[in-house]
Amino acid sequence: MKKILLAAAASLLALPAAANAQSLFSQGQANPGIYIGAQGGLNWLLNNNSYQMNTGWAAGGVVGYDFVGPRIELEGTYRSNNGTGNVAFPTGYANVYGKVDQLSIMANLLYDFMPGATITPYVGAGAGIAFVDSTIQGCGLCSTQFAYQGIVGIGWNVTESLRVNLDGRYYGTTSPNAYNNNNITAMLGVTYKFGQPAPAPAAPPPAAAPVTPPSFMVFFDWDRSNLSAQALGTIKQAAQAYKTKGNARITATGHTDTSG
Repeated sequence: MKKILLAAAASLLALPAAANAQSLFSQGQANPGIYIGAQGGLNWLLNNNSYQMNTGWAAGGVVGYDFVGPRIELEGTYRSNNGTGNVAFPTGYANVYGKVDQLSIMANLLYDFMPGATITPYVGAGAGIAFVDSTIQGCGLCSTQFAYQGIVGIGWNVTESLRVNLDGRYYGTTSPNAYNNNNITAMLGVTYKFGQPAPAPAAPPPAAAPVTPPSFMVFFDWDRSNLSAQALGTIKQAAQAYKTKGNARITATGHTDTSG
């Protein structure tokens, strides 16, 4: 019995969380379109035998097309890290301070698992070309390398057009001679998709039901054509209703025959 009660209590506690998750991942209407975006974050050039690098930064932009599920995009990103390393001189090696900069141009293929949901997990991969520093104190961006990356992230569809992405990336290039170029990048970005349908106009409020005017009936007494005191009182009530409500209806009923 205790196990049954505990299981029931756990089920009740899970209901609000399940309802919240259902709302968070509720399906909506997604539409294809071209998008542009900007992104930035932190970059870690992984330590190796040659250099010990500090946490750096990364920034760039993207332009792409969303097929609703699959996405393709062209990305340009600049990364920069400072650090120390051993540099060869004619008389030997010296420990020097410097930096490694790199500019990559990548073609990415990504996939959104729930493209119509508010929260959208996604994965992707990219390949392209990179221009990197040959050494920690080498010429700027003078070494051309093949670049590649893997991406795992989550997107927040703020609206049908506006989206915020947070992802982690492994990024690398064929290595310059002086160091192994392996990077981990945490990136926060925002994109805007063009050509999304305008929201449907709000439905007009329902028309007010017509107001039925109050109705009053006046009868004539037997063998009389004049109004009685009771009939005059009814007419006064109708006049007061007309003043307060703007309309009123009076029906006068009389009959003729040979007996009166």
